[in-house]
Amino acid sequence: MGSGLAARDVAPAVPRARRVGVYARPLPRRSRPVSARNPDTVGNADDPRPVRHAYLRLFPEFPEPIAAFLNRDKRRFRFVLSGSSARKLRATRANLLPGRAFLHRLYPLTLAERPAQMPRGGAPCTSPLLPLPGVAMARPFSPASLLDRLAFGELPGVATAAAGDRPALLHAYAYVYLEEELRREALIKDWAVFARFLRLAALRSGQITNYATIARQAGTSLPTVKSHYQLLEDMFVGVRVEAFSGSKRKQVLSTPRFLFFDPGVRHAAAELVPSHDTVLANPGPVLEQWVGVELWKRLQYLGRGRLTYLRTKGGAEIDFIVELGKRLVPIEVKWTDAPDLGDARHLLAFLDEQGARVRHGYIVCRCPRPLRLHDRITALPWWWV
Repeated sequence: MGSGLAARDVAPAVPRARRVGVYARPLPRRSRPVSARNPDTVGNADDPRPVRHAYLRLFPEFPEPIAAFLNRDKRRFRFVLSGSSARKLRATRANLLPGRAFLHRLYPLTLAERPAQMPRGGAPCTSPLLPLPGVAMARPFSPASLLDRLAFGELPGVATAAAGDRPALLHAYAYVYLEEELRREALIKDWAVFARFLRLAALRSGQITNYATIARQAGTSLPTVKSHYQLLEDMFVGVRVEAFSGSKRKQVLSTPRFLFFDPGVRHAAAELVPSHDTVLANPGPVLEQWVGVELWKRLQYLGRGRLTYLRTKGGAEIDFIVELGKRLVPIEVKWTDAPDLGDARHLLAFLDEQGARVRHGYIVCRCPRPLRLHDRITALPWWWV
C-alpha cells in the first residue's frame, strides 16, 4: 500500500493506469515531472501540462508553492502527489492542502485488476460477492493462479516480475524498504527488538492478536508491542480486523485480528520462502488471509462498509463479516474443493441469530462453480469474491 516498491525499481513494468489508481484517470503522456529538491521548478507558467511528483513525504515543503499556484489559477494547474505515509508530514505540520485535494489510496492489486487464472471447468464470475462498480482497466494485469497469489502476493512490481525474481523482491521489500522507511523517520529505538517483533507478527498474521505472548517472545514490553502494531498500520503494512460487536451470544471475544496487507510480504517478513511449497504446508490460513485482505481492499475503494469477524470462547467462528449499513454478509473461508453443509454450521447459527439483517451466507473455497448448499448458504469459487 502507499508507495509499494520503490518507483525507480518497478515503475517501468507497471501499466500506466496503475500508477494513478483504480478510480483516477491516467496521467496524460505529456505530463511533466518536477525536481523534488527544487520546488520552484513548478513555476513555469508557460507550460500547461499537469505536474506530477513522485514522493511527497521526503519533501514536506513541496505543497507550499503548489498552494500558491492553486490560489492564482485553480483550473489551470493540476498536481499529482504521492507518498507512503503521512506521519512525517503531520509531525512537520506540512501544508496538506485541506479542501483543495482529493485523497486516493492505492492498495495491492484486486481481482478486478488482476484476473483469475481459473482451473479447467471453472465457471466465469458473473456476480462477484463485493463488486467494484465503475472499474475499467484498459491494460489489466495478466491472470494469476490461486497458488501464485498466495505465494507471491499482489504487489504490482512483484506481479509483473519474472517468477524467479519474486522471492528476492519480497525479501527486499520486507527488510530493505521497511527498514529504510522506519529508520528515516526515526521511529524505532531498538531495531533488533523490532525485527523479532516483525517476524512474530508475520507468523501470527490472521490470528487473534496476543500482545502478551508476542511481547514475551520478542523480549520487550506490552506497550512497545502495541505501539509497533500501530506503526505497521500507519505504514500501511497491516490491517486491523475488529471483533463483531452485534452478537447476542455470551463469551464473544473482543480482541482484534491483524492481517499483513499482502501474503507475499507476510512470508518474507516471517522469514519463510515465498513459494508454492510454503503455502501448501498450511494452505487454509493463507487463503483466509488473502480473502480477508481482498474484501478489505474492496471496502476501502468503495468508501463504505466495515470488515469484522466473530469468535466465541467456545470455538464458534465466522471468519469475516462484511457490514454494509444494517446489512451483514457472513463469510467462511475453506481450502476444500468439495464443501458440504457441515462447513456451514457456524453460518447457519449466525443467520438464525441475526434474523433479517442477514439475507445470505457464503463459503469461499476452491470449488469450480457456485454451489447452493442451503436456501441461504452458497459456496463460491475464490475468484467470485
